[in-house]
Amino acid sequence: MFRKILSPFARMFEFQARTHYRAERHSMALTVGIILAAGVGGFVEIAPLFTIDETVEAAPDMRLYTPLEQAGRDIYIREGCYACHSQMIRTLQDEVDRYGPYSLAVESQYDHPMLWGSKRTGPDLARVGEKFSDEWQVQHLINPRAVVPESVMPQYAFLLENELDVESLPARLHALRRVGVPYTEDQIDNAAIDARGQARPETEAADGVFQRFGDDTNVRFFDGRRDRVTEMDALVAYLQILGGLTDLPSQTRSLEGD
Repeated sequence: MFRKILSPFARMFEFQARTHYRAERHSMALTVGIILAAGVGGFVEIAPLFTIDETVEAAPDMRLYTPLEQAGRDIYIREGCYACHSQMIRTLQDEVDRYGPYSLAVESQYDHPMLWGSKRTGPDLARVGEKFSDEWQVQHLINPRAVVPESVMPQYAFLLENELDVESLPARLHALRRVGVPYTEDQIDNAAIDARGQARPETEAADGVFQRFGDDTNVRFFDGRRDRVTEMDALVAYLQILGGLTDLPSQTRSLEGD
């Protein structure tokens, strides 16, 4: 009985084997086959780019990362945080219930590189912004098991002692503008000042942050220290803005609920 069921497949496999053997013996046939296979694969990857304008939603309120937040993002990448945390909430109901509105393409249009990820040793962080206090984030980074006993995350206490390199920020923002992030000359020229100002709310530099990046920008002592701007300031500032660059995801969820 099974032989009768499998016999058509056996003939198909035999035909495939003979065809493959003949192609391997003829270099031109094998070359043509490789070109066709690569062409189909390339088309499948490239074709969606022709509809990119339709894929990325319009978000008039979308704002850019501040220099301090961008520095924190660079530290996040440097320390390999993306290897254990994704930043993309899928449209599955259980993910939406746990993490919040599903991720939209517009939210990562200025991310270079994107950090969607596919592995979750820890939770997704796409909407972690303002979910916990600055103090909680600092303690979690210093000693993860102090706030999450079952955590396997390494400690990053050294970030609290590392002074942030702000002088390189203008060049970094300029490089991002070259790949499409619309930073203005004013934002680039004042990147170092704004990075310090965002973590020092009592200084005049903080006013420039609001002027260049909006009144809703988080400006405060992120790591609790007042004597200097640290890498901890930058990383916490970045974590606290995740999911907060635009209100469109929440609006989309509300419309779908209606």
